[in-house]
Amino acid sequence: MSVELVSILVLAVIFLIATIRPVNLGALAIVAAFILGIAVLDGDVEERTDAVFAGFPGELFLILVGVTYLFAIASANGTVDWLVQGAIRAVQGRIGLIPWIMFLVTACLTAMGAVVPASVAIIAPIGMGFAVRYGINPLMMGLLIINGASAGGFSPISIFGGITNGVVEKAGLPGNPTLLLLASFFVNLAISVVAFVMWGGRDLFGRRVEPASEPAPASASDSPSDSPSGSASPLPSAALATAEEAPAITLDRHRIMTIVGLLLLAVAALFFDISVGVAAITVAVTLTLLSPQSARNAVDHVAWSTVLLVCGIVLYVGVMQTIGTIDWLGEEVATVGAPLVAALVICFIGAAVSAFASTTGILGALIPLAVPFLTGTDAVGAVGLITALALSSSIVDSSPFSTSGALTVANAPEDRRDYVYRGLMRWGFSMVVLIPIITWLIFVVPGWL
Repeated sequence: MSVELVSILVLAVIFLIATIRPVNLGALAIVAAFILGIAVLDGDVEERTDAVFAGFPGELFLILVGVTYLFAIASANGTVDWLVQGAIRAVQGRIGLIPWIMFLVTACLTAMGAVVPASVAIIAPIGMGFAVRYGINPLMMGLLIINGASAGGFSPISIFGGITNGVVEKAGLPGNPTLLLLASFFVNLAISVVAFVMWGGRDLFGRRVEPASEPAPASASDSPSDSPSGSASPLPSAALATAEEAPAITLDRHRIMTIVGLLLLAVAALFFDISVGVAAITVAVTLTLLSPQSARNAVDHVAWSTVLLVCGIVLYVGVMQTIGTIDWLGEEVATVGAPLVAALVICFIGAAVSAFASTTGILGALIPLAVPFLTGTDAVGAVGLITALALSSSIVDSSPFSTSGALTVANAPEDRRDYVYRGLMRWGFSMVVLIPIITWLIFVVPGWL
């Protein structure tokens, strides 16, 4: 049995163990990465160990820690509550519009050039604040934010779009950047409608909060149900009663400083390409120094278990890439005789790998992998396959092991975090299976691209 196949089987085994035993999947993955690396990599033990941990996702670690740290401070000093009140006034109390505003805002950010994880990092904490206060299912809210980020992610000036269009142009293949953007937007919009309906979205349109009122924070009993339907529980009557108006939250020195910090974070991430994690930690530390009382115990609210889980899985996938598992899969695709079947397999590989790793990195690796296949056959259109592969590799960002999914889990309400994690895992893995087939049927099989 080849070492590449062994690495895939080990990944399946640790998932099984984490499912039936109470052990953090990330911790299991770190141990598996160490054992696999020591067993198969070249060099002495020290060199092998260094090679294993060279793949530790330091950037992802900083993003998860920094963003949850910063928004723990924003929640403690009332800034998040102030933002929630302002947004409810903006939508005039129409609760059903809130998830779609989150979708559109995130899509606009990524379409204008924001890195997808940066946009999710900025919007997810605010969206989850709405979910807690207004009885919106946090899983549905998280999915619309993630899908919104993917929807705008392939504009010509975005990171995903730039990578994809650049590889296509360099290879001398025909491309269609406008089609890629439109396909990404409407496919993500369609699956967001499905998620919205599945998890109680229709019920939200019958509920309204008057702009001048502010409901009491939802208790555990008001959280969305864990039932199969995933429908949100009805809001407490006090949340909808216009007579029971809470005083409007006003800006004080601490909240003004926090808002300035959040704006600086957004500017740094969107316009100066500064690491979201480093920028978030810098803002959080600055706020702690200026206002230590409001930032007390904020570090305790960092989602450490989620950080361990996601970083461990990404570390293991990094070892798989080092030993050549991804390249091996690509070579196996080349042996498939039927071009249409080979195209579908390529899409499946992109979806499966991207669910556990950086979509940016996967796009940069898999699209070049498809170039020799495309140049060697006329049976599959280049534009169609590139579009299908790009969507297959990005829509699975809803997996809790991708950066966007991990950020969503980390910012979910503490008592609902496990619910959101398991929901994203089921949804993300279903996307790994369904999206390659759907995009293949739409963009590849007809041959119109």
